[in-house]
Amino acid sequence: MIRTTCPYCGVGCGVLATPDGRGGLEVKGDPDHPANRGRLCSKGAALGETVGLEDRLLAPMVEGREVDWDDALDLVAKKFSDTIRLHGPDSVAFYVSGQLLTEDYYVANKLMKGFIGSANIDTNSRLCMASSVAGHKRAFGTDTVPGLYEDLELADLIVLVGSNLAWCHPILYQRIVAARDSRPDLKIVNIDPRVTATSDLANLHLALNPGSDVALFNHLLAAIETRGAADSDFLRDHVTGYAEAVRAAQASDVAATGLAPADIESFVDLWLGTERVVTVYSQGVNQSTSGTDKVNAILNCHLATGRIGRPGMGPFSVTGQPNAMGGREVGGLANQLAAHLDLENPAHRQAVRDFWSAPAMPEAAGLKAADMFDAVHDGRIKALWIICTNPAVSMPDADRVRDAIAACAFTVVSDCTARTDTARLANVVLPATTWGEKDGTVTNSERCISRQRPALPVPGKARHDWEILAEVGRRMGWKEAFDYRNPAEIFSEHAELSGIAGGFGKDFDISGLAAQGRAAYDAMAPTHWPVSAARNGGRFFGDGRFFTDDRKARMVAVTPASPAALPFSGRPFVLNTGRIRDHWHTMTRSGKSPRLARHLAEPFVEMHPRDAVALGIAPSELVALSSDRGRVILRVLITDRVRPRQLFAPMHWTGDAASAARVNTLLATHVDPISGQPESKATPVAAERYSAAWYAFAVCRQRPAVRCDYWARIRTEGGWRVEMAGSEPVSDWSERARMIFGQTEAEVIMMTDEARGSARVALVQEGRLSGALFVAPQPISVARQHVADQLGRDPSGVLAGRPGGGAEDPGQTICSCIGVGMNTIARAVQAGQLATVDAVGAATGAGTSCGSCRSEIAGLIERFRMPQAAE
Repeated sequence: MIRTTCPYCGVGCGVLATPDGRGGLEVKGDPDHPANRGRLCSKGAALGETVGLEDRLLAPMVEGREVDWDDALDLVAKKFSDTIRLHGPDSVAFYVSGQLLTEDYYVANKLMKGFIGSANIDTNSRLCMASSVAGHKRAFGTDTVPGLYEDLELADLIVLVGSNLAWCHPILYQRIVAARDSRPDLKIVNIDPRVTATSDLANLHLALNPGSDVALFNHLLAAIETRGAADSDFLRDHVTGYAEAVRAAQASDVAATGLAPADIESFVDLWLGTERVVTVYSQGVNQSTSGTDKVNAILNCHLATGRIGRPGMGPFSVTGQPNAMGGREVGGLANQLAAHLDLENPAHRQAVRDFWSAPAMPEAAGLKAADMFDAVHDGRIKALWIICTNPAVSMPDADRVRDAIAACAFTVVSDCTARTDTARLANVVLPATTWGEKDGTVTNSERCISRQRPALPVPGKARHDWEILAEVGRRMGWKEAFDYRNPAEIFSEHAELSGIAGGFGKDFDISGLAAQGRAAYDAMAPTHWPVSAARNGGRFFGDGRFFTDDRKARMVAVTPASPAALPFSGRPFVLNTGRIRDHWHTMTRSGKSPRLARHLAEPFVEMHPRDAVALGIAPSELVALSSDRGRVILRVLITDRVRPRQLFAPMHWTGDAASAARVNTLLATHVDPISGQPESKATPVAAERYSAAWYAFAVCRQRPAVRCDYWARIRTEGGWRVEMAGSEPVSDWSERARMIFGQTEAEVIMMTDEARGSARVALVQEGRLSGALFVAPQPISVARQHVADQLGRDPSGVLAGRPGGGAEDPGQTICSCIGVGMNTIARAVQAGQLATVDAVGAATGAGTSCGSCRSEIAGLIERFRMPQAAE
C-alpha cells in the first residue's frame, strides 16, 4: 500500500494505492489525510481504471518517428540554444501545467528564468487562479490563502461564489454537508447564475447576472458602512483604503445583478448578522475580464469587518488543479519569481540569481498565456515547449491557438500520451510519467504540502518531467545547476530558497524542511506551510499583520464592469463554460475510465425550455453554437437550471473524443487587464437547431473510425460507445457499420424499417457480438448500457435495444461511485415510497460514497415518487 495524493482538483485528497499484481491499482481514500479523511469523489475512486498503458507514449518521437533519448534531447537542446543565439532569450517559451509536481515546476522555472534568462514561462493555472493571485497580492502584499479547510466546519455562514463545489470540489462539499448535518443552524448561500448541484444545499441561491459579482459585493460593503458593521479598530490598525473602497461601493448599482431586492437584502442581513463567515470562491469569480476586481470586492468585505485569519471566517480561494498552489510557490507564472518573490524587485531578483548562480535573470514579466500564444502565432516565439497540458483544447480561441502551435518553427510536447490535440502538432513528443509513477510533492488549496509517491514502475522509456528538463539544461551547458539525482534534492533546494524569501518578510517559507534529507522527504506527512523557525502552519492575518511594506492590508476601490464581450450583436445567448462531475480537463486521464463515462456520456449544452421552444429544438436533439471564433455541435439538455438566454457547456471534449465539441473554440481572448486571466463565463453566441437527416448510436470492440458531421465516442467496458448524426442520407447502413467498426469480414445481422427510416445492424465474429449500430431519423432511444454490455457475448436479442426476459435496464448512471442507474433509483423510489436521499442510499447504495450525486437523486425522488392519497 502506497500513500499518495489524488491528481485531480485542488482539494488534494490523500489516496491509498495498492498494486493489484496485474499492472493496475486498487484505490481508496486515506483516512489519515487531513484534506479528505478517507473520502474520495467519483473521479478519485476510479483512479485505478486510468493507469493502463493503452494510448501511452512510451518512447521519444521526432516528426512521428521513434528515436532514442539522446537524439531527442540533443535536438531539443540544440534547437533552443540556436534560437536563443539567433533571436534572443525571449524568442523561446515554456507553457506548463498545474498538474506538474512542485519539483518539475521548480526545475522548469529555474531553467527558463535563471539560465535561459527569459520570463516566458506560464502555465494553464493562468486560466484558473491568476485573478485570485492578483487580488491577494493587491490586498495582502503576497499571494496568501489565509484560512484552512477546517474553517468550513467552524463557520456559521458559508458563501459559495462562482463555485459548483458539489461537482468540482466534492470532498469539500461533503465536509460542508457533514457540518450542516451536525449543526443545522449553519447557513449556506450560493451565488451563481446557474442552478447547480451545489445550489440544492443552499438556504439562499442568488442567480445573479453573469459578471455582476462586484456590484453585489460592493452593495454589501456599502451596507457594512451604512449599518455600522465595520470593525473600526481593525481598520485603524491594520487596513488602508477603506474610505476610497466605500465610496466606490456606494457609487455602484446593485440592480446590475438582476436579483430581486428581497433576496439581496436577505444576503446582506445574513452576512452582517453572522460573524463567522467563510466566503469560498472559484472559477466563476476568477475566469473573468474583471476577475481581480471581483476577488478584491470579496476581500474588501472581510477586511472591513476584520473577519479574516480567525477560526471559521475569511475569504477562501479553492483552486482547480492539484498543484496550482505549488506552481505559485516556485514562480511558475510569467510575472513571478520563486518563493513568492517579486520578479520586478531588483533585490529579490539578485537574491534568486545569487542563490542559483544564474548567468541571467529577466527584469520584467514574461508573456502570460494568452499573450504567449499570440506571440507564437505571429512568429515572435520560435521555439515552444508545452508540458503536461493541452492548450489546443483548453485555451480560449482554441482554433487560433492550434494553428499557432502547428505553425511554430519548433514545438516540443512532454506528455504521457501522443493522442492529445496538442501533441499531434509537435515536432518532438517526449514520454513523461504520470500519476501512479511520479514522485514528488503537491500543495493543495489550504497550503498543505503532500507527497505523490510512485506505486507502479515507470513504463517503457518514459521519464519524469524534472529529469527531462534537467537533462536539457545540462545539454544546454549548465551541468552543475541541473545535476539533480532525485526529487528530494530539488525539494531541498526549493525549501532553502524559500528561507531567503522569509528573510525578505514573505509568507512562503518552508526552510524548516530544507535539511530533512531524503529519508524524511520520502516519509513526509501532509504538512501545512509555513514551516520555519519563525512559525509553523496555521492561519494567516489573525494578528492583523500583512505582507505589505507597512504591514497593513489594502482595501481596493473597485467598480463593476460588464464582461468585455457584451453587449451581443446578433448573438443573443450568453455561454458559460466549465467542468462536469465525472470528467477532468481534456479527459486524458478521466476519459480512460468506463465508469466515469457513464454519467454524462457526450458533449452537451444546457438550454432553458423557453429558448428551446423558440428555436424549435426538441429534447436530445443537436444544437449548433457559433461565435465570431468558431462553431460547435452539442447535444441539447433542456433544463430550467439555466436562465433564458443563458447557456452552459462543459469544456472537456477534444478533437479525439468528438467531431465538433471543442467548446473553447467559441471563446474570444478577452483577459483581465491585471491578472491576464481569460474570460470563459460570458461569451456571446448564436444558437440554432442542427438539422439531422439521421441519428445513430453504436457500440464496438475497437476504437470506431467515424466520419460524419457529429460524433462523440467514449470508452465502455470491453469497447467503445459512439453517438452520431449527419445531414446527408446514407444508402447502405450495413456497409457503413463495417467501415465504422473496421470489420469487413464480420457476419451482418440487420433489421430495417424503411417507412420509419430506421435501421439496426449487428456485426458478429466467431459467434460473438463485435459491434451494433442503431439508426433513426430522430434521437435514438435504446438502453445504451445494456447494449454496450452485450459486446463479446451472444448477439441474440441485441437489436431489440433493451433487456429481455424480465431483465431490468439500470438506465443512465447517476451514482458513478457505486454504479447505480436512474431506472434503478426510480424503481426503488416508487416501490418503497422513498422520500429522502438517505432512504434511497439505504435501498440502492446511491449517494453513499462521495455524495456528489445527491442533488440528482433528490430530483429523481421529486420526479418519480407517487403522490400520497389524501386522508
